[in-house]
Amino acid sequence: MSQFQADIESISSLKAMHGSAWNAINPESAARMRAQNRFKTGLDIARYTARIMRDDMAAYDTDPSMYTQSLGCWHGFIGQQKLISIKKHFNSTDRRYLYLSGWMIAALRSEFGPLPDQSMHEKTAVPALIKELYTFLRQADARELGDLFRQLDGASGAAREAIQQKIDQHVTHVVPIIADIDAGFGNAEATYLLAKQMIEAGACCIQLENQVSDEKQCGHQDGKVTVPHEDFLAKIRAVRYAFLELGVDDGVIVARTDSLGAGLTKQIAFTREPGDLGDQYNAFLDAEEVSVESLTNGDVLLSRNGKLVRPKRLPSNLFQFREGTGEARCVLDCITSLQNGADLLWIETEKPHIGQIGGMVKEIRKVIPNAKLVYNNSPSFNWTLNFRQQVFDSMKAEGKDVGAYERNMLMSAEYDETELARIADERIRTFQADAAREAGIFHHLITLPTYHTAALSTDNLAREYFGEQGMLGYVAGVQRKEIRQGIACVKHQNMSGSDIGDDHKDYFSGEAALKAGGKHNTMNQF
Repeated sequence: MSQFQADIESISSLKAMHGSAWNAINPESAARMRAQNRFKTGLDIARYTARIMRDDMAAYDTDPSMYTQSLGCWHGFIGQQKLISIKKHFNSTDRRYLYLSGWMIAALRSEFGPLPDQSMHEKTAVPALIKELYTFLRQADARELGDLFRQLDGASGAAREAIQQKIDQHVTHVVPIIADIDAGFGNAEATYLLAKQMIEAGACCIQLENQVSDEKQCGHQDGKVTVPHEDFLAKIRAVRYAFLELGVDDGVIVARTDSLGAGLTKQIAFTREPGDLGDQYNAFLDAEEVSVESLTNGDVLLSRNGKLVRPKRLPSNLFQFREGTGEARCVLDCITSLQNGADLLWIETEKPHIGQIGGMVKEIRKVIPNAKLVYNNSPSFNWTLNFRQQVFDSMKAEGKDVGAYERNMLMSAEYDETELARIADERIRTFQADAAREAGIFHHLITLPTYHTAALSTDNLAREYFGEQGMLGYVAGVQRKEIRQGIACVKHQNMSGSDIGDDHKDYFSGEAALKAGGKHNTMNQF
């Protein structure tokens, strides 16, 4: 017996217990509403999606072609349309997630207006967006099932059985969200409190970075400052405690290291003995050997291998790491995080280079054999130029003639039809599969793609509509394409919930219902 049929029977029994007072209650209508609201709370969602992620991680460990993907979404509607499109094109949501980007919350969702990615936005906006995304995904379920129920009412025989089977086997739009908590918005207690809010809103996976919270910078900007390992590990533990307190035992933590591009630290790590974690962190500091006689006012000194050294201290009161230590610091960050409760890694790089990423993962896997990454396929990279230059360099190294190309000008459209450009585009196309296989990347995401698509589509519409094309700019450029591509929101009244509301009016008021979806509704044109 399906869950839908079981609900009809249980509600029928409940109705009988209440006698004539419930005469107007239709058990099937109530069962339909229950089916359209499968997830009652955010914690229900977090527990359900955490299990999905854990299963996907296990599948990837067996077969790296089973990597996962997501796109960053800055509004519930964007996330909803993404999942509707995925189901339409692939008949499944398997291994497709949502990404919640702190960058996009800062740029698009703060009451202060657009902000840089420096943790200046309201931290409450993070769980609010998680809740909003899942509200829209649950509404997508309700809408799709509502359409099926209306089809069921008008069908009979084999057609009715086929529709009922679709209802019984309905695939939800609710998928895991990897949610960005930045550097925790404060100390470990602040991280724990915010993590609880995010989990209660539905997050099964929280991404935490090792920058100083009040000095936080975007991963692709300069001026990043990291914290000693023990500070970061306390926040990882804080997130784990939040998951455990709320009963999301499968909750996933992504530990992000910004050490590759971070040359500064705010603190000298506490150390008890040579070689401990604090001592390893301090060993990366740029320091010079000094004598007591050469000391100046305010100097900070360290004992290193029996000698006094003075770490390089900037006017900002920050300490500087030695140049060229970024990759070694990343590897140590990753190993330490996995050894202390993190589940996945995120290495923020300055370019999409499989060799660079894979080299670090190889070192990490010497200690943690099943280490795997979440990787930012960032719009901050110039993908075209990066890959064309990589191909140029490999062709040159192989002794091929590259005289027809100017390396620094490879972004130019004049190269678009060349052999070099075709090779580069093919490497971009297969980058995710190649990196999943060769560099341990379990999850590929683009942090802020829908920020860019919104700007691009708006530019195209504005150019046509306010120009000579006028209304044809909208009709040909938007509506006609929506209709022919089967974009669900072309029926925008249906998408906003009008038909769901009509169904409820039927349930609540029967023949007295005043419905919006009658013959005069212009949505009938679609």
